[in-house]
Amino acid sequence: MVTDTEFIHESIRQGCVTLADGEFLIDRLVKYVGNGRIRWHVEFRGHRVEFTTGQIKKQPTFRRKMLEQAGVLPPQRAGFDYRRWALDLRKNAIELPWRDRPVDAGFSIDSLVSLGGDRWTVDYQGKVIKFTTTKLRRQTSFRKRMLAKAKVLPPQLDPVAYRKWMDWLIQNATEAAPQASDALMSEKSWLDDLPELAGWQSEAPREETN
Repeated sequence: MVTDTEFIHESIRQGCVTLADGEFLIDRLVKYVGNGRIRWHVEFRGHRVEFTTGQIKKQPTFRRKMLEQAGVLPPQRAGFDYRRWALDLRKNAIELPWRDRPVDAGFSIDSLVSLGGDRWTVDYQGKVIKFTTTKLRRQTSFRKRMLAKAKVLPPQLDPVAYRKWMDWLIQNATEAAPQASDALMSEKSWLDDLPELAGWQSEAPREETN
């Protein structure tokens, strides 16, 4: 496992840009709040790098992510100086609600599962989101439902590209495993369930007493 320091040194040897203290001036920091989570987006020369609060507090992680995603290495600061700089940065952040956060460019679902008929579920990072075929094929409905249920906003695709992507997903969808209860229901007549479904009770005839 490569450490942060080893990664940074190797990147410097490969010609990545190392910035001096006066050169590293970020454009802005945006704080996205909502859904019980906080994310910070550092905007720097056209790049947007996302951090958790813990990541932005740790200088090695902050420098490594800026190097990976923006191609620049921020200056190394003394521990106290970095903590004060990071605190001032967070105090001056622009705060926006979570729903206004930028799209997730690296968005990809784990799987699409067919439940039969026109019912589907999208598996995304442990969450299962239900769709009908109509909502799945409409990009606006798909993006709104993913944002509401999984707190992630898929990128906006060209309509033709979205149709091709969704067609590919549907063609490669996995079939949901049949449930035991479904198998039992198919083996018996639905007529047998009518009294029970209607709330009827089958009572034994009462014996009359003199």
